[in-house]
This record gives sequence, structure tokens and C-alpha cells, in this order.
Amino acid sequence: MSDEQAGRFEMLMRLYPEWNEKINVISRADIGELFVRHILHSLAIAKFGLLDESHRILDVGTGGGLPGIPLAIMYPGKDFTLIDSIGKKIMVVNDIAAQLGLKNVRGIHIKSNMLKERFDTIVSRAVTAFPNFIKQTRDNLIKDNKKSRVVYLKGGDFDEEIASFAAKCKIFNISDVFPGEFFETKKVIEYSPFVI
Repeated sequence: MSDEQAGRFEMLMRLYPEWNEKINVISRADIGELFVRHILHSLAIAKFGLLDESHRILDVGTGGGLPGIPLAIMYPGKDFTLIDSIGKKIMVVNDIAAQLGLKNVRGIHIKSNMLKERFDTIVSRAVTAFPNFIKQTRDNLIKDNKKSRVVYLKGGDFDEEIASFAAKCKIFNISDVFPGEFFETKKVIEYSPFVI
């Protein structure tokens, strides 16, 4: 990580609590655990190298910009589009991106099924059950691209939930790279629909 990236993460640690006083973008009970439960959790995607071959990334249901903003800091050469159906949260996303000087982030107030663009990777932090998420976002992936994928942060027991997708999924245990009680049940699901 460069000094510039480290500086942006330090600034991010100040900006979220400031915004959270005005708009609840992170659970008030969790704001004291901002780094571990939100920023580090988001960065698990980077730790497993799941965006290394991606160019255009869509963060669906980003809320206040998670996982998109931490990932955009880590990958300054990739383009991130962060969307949410709640306009005030996108206002926060765009303000934080501007204050951090992130030229690779744009926040849009829209639902995924209304967005007519396609991306090679879609990321999200468990905004709904996995089958619902795939159904809602399938038209946002570049079709027939073997590198197109969904990268989904999820906790708990979801074996039954992803059973019909299991042949095209890889599961990564976040506790393998980040120690601590919070990460014990946290996973990253990589779903590659166009891989044969």
C-alpha cells in the first residue's frame, strides 16, 4: 500500500463517523468497530485477489460505500460504480469519494434492474439472499465473458442458499486471512456464471 492509499484510509476512518452523525450509513452499534467490521471486511475481496482481472466493477446496494470505496482505494486503476436505491446514501458515497480524491468512483441513485450498463465484476455485502441477488443483477454482467463474476460477502450458514449455484462457486474463508472472532463465520462467495 502506498502512502497515498494509507492516507486515504486514515481519512476514511474520520469521514464515516462524521457522516454517520447526520445520516445512518453504518449501524450506530457498529461504528466503533468501523475498521474491522466494515473496512477490513470489504478488503477481504482484495486479499483473495478477486478483482485482479476486473476492470469495471459494480457495487450493488453499497449503502455508504461498502465494499466499493475501500476497494477503490486499493485499486486506483479500476473503475467502480456504486449504486443504491436510497439517494441520501449515494450523496454520502459521492461526497466521501470527492473528499478522498477518488477519480475512479461514481455513485448513482438507482436500482440494479434499472441500470442498463454491464460490468465484468459485481460486488456486494449480502444485501439479500444469494439467489435473489443473482436474479436481480444477472443483466448487469458482461455476457459470455469467462472472467465475469459476482463476488459476494456473506456470513453464517448459506450452503442451502447457494446449492443450485455451487458448481460455479468458490468459497473463501475470511478467517484464513484476517484473524478474529468477527471473521470466524464470514466468507467470500465467487460466482462465475460463464465458466464451463
